[in-house]
Amino acid sequence: MENDKQQSLQRNAKIIYVLYMVGIIIGLTTVIGVVMAYINKKDAPGWLKSHFEFQANTFWYGMLFLIAGSLLSTVISLGYVAFPVWAVWVIIRSVKGMKLLDGQQPQPDPKNWLF
Repeated sequence: MENDKQQSLQRNAKIIYVLYMVGIIIGLTTVIGVVMAYINKKDAPGWLKSHFEFQANTFWYGMLFLIAGSLLSTVISLGYVAFPVWAVWVIIRSVKGMKLLDGQQPQPDPKNWLF
């Protein structure tokens, strides 16, 4: 029974990574993903909890990055570079997260801003 719960949480973590990548085109899916991350985090074992924390941080760091990019794009056109950089950042974080998840490995540093 415990193994079924862990498999379900692991599947949910993978779904969240996919929702974040889809969120590059359909932004609402990232909100669904962060809500799922917070809901699943409390019941997860340590290695999976690190993924849910990483996912929540990806959402909040990404929001800060997008807000800064939006503000800069109104002042200088360089801010428009922030949007494709953010998209690549989300894809890299999600793909690396799924790779660790498939190997049942924790996120080494869930609070890291980079990858």
